[in-house]
Amino acid sequence: MTFVTPPEFTTRPTLEGHFGMTASTHWLGTATAQSVLERGGNAFDAAVACAFVLHVVEPHLNGPAGDMTGLFATAEDPGTPVVMMGQGPAPAAATIDHYRSEGLDLIPGAGALAAAVPGAVDSWLNLLEHHGSWELADILEYAIDYASNGHTALSRVAGAIETVAELFTEHWPSSARLWMRDGKPPAAGDVIINEEYAEVLRGLIAAGDDLTASSTNVTRAGRVRAARQEWKTGRVALTIADFVQTAHRHSTGTDHAGVITADDLAGFSATFEDAATIDFRGYTIAKTKAWGQGPVLLQALSILDGFDDDRLDPSTEIGAHTILEALKLAMADRDTHYGDFDVDLDAFLSADYAAERRALIGDEASHEHRPGNPGGSQAAFRAPLRQPEADYDKQVAQGIGEPTVQKNGESKGDTCHIDVVDRWGNMISAMPSGGWLQSSPAIPGLGFSLGTRLQMNWLHDDAPSRLEPGKRPRTTLSPTLIFKDGHPYAALGSPGGDQQDQWQLLLVLRLLVGGYRAQEAIDAPAMHTTSLAGSFWPRTFVPGGAVVEDRLGEDVISSLEARGHVITRAGDWAVGRLSCVIRDPESGRLEAGANPRGAQGYAAGR
Repeated sequence: MTFVTPPEFTTRPTLEGHFGMTASTHWLGTATAQSVLERGGNAFDAAVACAFVLHVVEPHLNGPAGDMTGLFATAEDPGTPVVMMGQGPAPAAATIDHYRSEGLDLIPGAGALAAAVPGAVDSWLNLLEHHGSWELADILEYAIDYASNGHTALSRVAGAIETVAELFTEHWPSSARLWMRDGKPPAAGDVIINEEYAEVLRGLIAAGDDLTASSTNVTRAGRVRAARQEWKTGRVALTIADFVQTAHRHSTGTDHAGVITADDLAGFSATFEDAATIDFRGYTIAKTKAWGQGPVLLQALSILDGFDDDRLDPSTEIGAHTILEALKLAMADRDTHYGDFDVDLDAFLSADYAAERRALIGDEASHEHRPGNPGGSQAAFRAPLRQPEADYDKQVAQGIGEPTVQKNGESKGDTCHIDVVDRWGNMISAMPSGGWLQSSPAIPGLGFSLGTRLQMNWLHDDAPSRLEPGKRPRTTLSPTLIFKDGHPYAALGSPGGDQQDQWQLLLVLRLLVGGYRAQEAIDAPAMHTTSLAGSFWPRTFVPGGAVVEDRLGEDVISSLEARGHVITRAGDWAVGRLSCVIRDPESGRLEAGANPRGAQGYAAGR
């Protein structure tokens, strides 16, 4: 243990074993994944089955028409991190001119104009096709059961529906029919059934069965490919394309039609991509590239790597201050430079640039937005910094990462998380998100909504993350893999939008520098900065803002305030929704831990 503040306690034990470990944001997802491992499936089979269950039981946090990114490594090629790219692009008709002509200066936070082409389902099926071992029917059995036979509503699902009940009743009748079956929101513990989505899943299975019936020598992978094609060109795609043509209420309080077409849906295919990596304290950290926010974690670690260990402890005044300042600098680069084009990550992750940024960290909290210029080039875009309304930062900062839902459908987006490692050494970290029940009207006959990821694009021609047909929005979805001695060591992540990499940074530091075990690092007090250009409508900036759990301690919090940090106290157990699985490459021993905040996320394994 190298940190001066060792963990005081854990809410749960760090799980230990050698067979397999799973962790997710919902116990039913975790139980599903572990069941697959116990029945002989690999980590990828388990993650896919878990993901489809999360569509059903966490509909306020993700859905099949949303997005996902993942990182995995296989037992056959253990040293190579692979990115699962399930982030759909902007539709062909999603142009800045069109949105400006609709009277918009920001992309709405809810409604079909905020929807990228759905990417989640195709990405999961792509993983199953190429790295899974199970038949699709067996994978989807769990989700079909919960959708058709029902599951008990989480209090946060019920609360999300109650908050937008007036919106559903007055403007989104298809959502009212789906989620308010008796004309009123469900109560926590009520059984929710979504037979429409169960039928969608049965249709994917039937596509593979039909192929087998009409042709000889059809493989398991071939049946999965048939399901992918059905999803992109069959009933689902045609129903979506037809439905979005009708204008409906958006978070702006105005009515608009969507722009997604059947051609957009048919034209998207999930891919596998190379990861971005850095070396940190003897480990290799892998993230998505700068079409997402993943390199924020790499930049922050590169800055912090030049400090002694005592500056990296999040539970001390100097550690918390240093970490918050490093995050502000990395986030400013994200806001200014990241996007779906050829970002020179070598420059952003270079030792010289990290040293240049490190030198900007002083004794006082910065209230400025300070993007850098690696290589000497000047950025053409500066993110508009909108100050929030009174108490707005407190509204969006508190809670455990759940979407903050307003009556007009505005929601600060959140997601789910899945970590799995199996007995063979396959490992995956994945972030399913978008397509929340409150993101746009439910599509009749399908049982789900479109996503809102386009709200992360700017309606500015000079922005690298500008809205442009065929380009991916600069997503906040950001899973992490850590490698040790050329083998996958840890898979981790957290929901939380702009906070995902911030909370993960604390976990990485506590694991790799502080010597904490998995559950100890997850339970430790968390914090994050709000001194950034928010990724979600209306995209606010809180100069010097920092949100902390009260358990950080009054002495530390008061000292941070004395340094100029604008502190929001969020409560003792309010910030972060981390989970993690670990595999020691030498012994094969496994660990896992999951977030106790909200009593919803769980790990399982043996």
